[in-house]
Amino acid sequence: MPTNLLHTPKKLFVVVALGLALSSCGSNSPAHFCAVPASSGPTCICPGTGSCPIMLNQYLYTSGDSGQILTFNIDSTTGALTGPFGSATGPASMGMAVVDNQFLFVSDPLHAQLDGFSINQNGTLGADAGSPFAIGHPSIPTGLVSPSGSNLLYVAEDGEVDAFNIGANGTPTAVTGSPFPSGTNLFLTTDPYGKFLYTSIDDPPGGIFGFTIGATGALTEIAGSPFTIPGQTVANSQPSGIVDNATYVYVALSGSNQIAGFSVASDTGALTPVPNSPFAAGTEPMALVLTNSFLYAINAVDFTVSGYSVNSSTGELTPLANSPFAIAGTAIAADFTGQYLYVPAGPGIQAFNIDSTTGNLSPISGSPFTASGVVSLTVVPE
Repeated sequence: MPTNLLHTPKKLFVVVALGLALSSCGSNSPAHFCAVPASSGPTCICPGTGSCPIMLNQYLYTSGDSGQILTFNIDSTTGALTGPFGSATGPASMGMAVVDNQFLFVSDPLHAQLDGFSINQNGTLGADAGSPFAIGHPSIPTGLVSPSGSNLLYVAEDGEVDAFNIGANGTPTAVTGSPFPSGTNLFLTTDPYGKFLYTSIDDPPGGIFGFTIGATGALTEIAGSPFTIPGQTVANSQPSGIVDNATYVYVALSGSNQIAGFSVASDTGALTPVPNSPFAAGTEPMALVLTNSFLYAINAVDFTVSGYSVNSSTGELTPLANSPFAIAGTAIAADFTGQYLYVPAGPGIQAFNIDSTTGNLSPISGSPFTASGVVSLTVVPE
């Protein structure tokens, strides 16, 4: 029987999957922004600490309708995938997150629980003692996120955010005060420093809830939250996938076929729309990934990926020369060097090189790599 992490019942609703990737420069450092590989290999810039090495071993984990969590190795030179060389029994997850590069958690909305796995040095997974962990019925856990280098895990639910501390053995314990009220949300993100958490709110007319993350993991709503979407042209812009690089927050607006951008006040976490936001996207953008100076969005209905360059000074988005790309998919993830992009579709995982100058995408040799029915995916460095 699953371990019970009780809380109040909630109504059922339809969910859409999103692949998330988290970054870390070690358990005691804030998340990194990966740079173009130097002659000595890929490096990363740790905010406030300068350059630090990034482990060359990166693993891609997928969940899907096969009932398995699959493990792939990412070739650091080519971006090609090898595997799967390991698998673990798991749900067709609606969200995946890694806690301190030690534990992988996947949400199971059909059974109101979280499945937890320990990550071994070779990338294989072992089930955590007590897993799966129930979080009450009929709760529907969806998106997951863990602030980099922390032992915290946050879960998007209907009208609230659950917060857990993850113990040394991988067992979740509810943070005092959890769950924290929020709007109807399926997607959430934290900034690289672990200071703020944001959820995209699907209650009309749509918006973003913002929270500060306390020392215990408790959430406190930011003054001015929820933040409204600028330039609304529909009754509900239906915000979905959301990303944050500490300077800017971007959210996909599936109801208006746009991407909204906000600048982040570093002291308070308050959001201010960037100039000319929102920006045009494809039909029903759902999932986003932000890597280096580029942002990519999965457009669920027209089977494309919209790509943008990010103005580092203003946060404005400019469509890439060859965007949108004719790429169908259900989720999206990038590796930690910002060189490779992965999109699951049908019988495989599509892999692409990201041009460091233009942001344009080109298929990696051997792509697509076999992995049927993938719902979500994430990348983890060893």
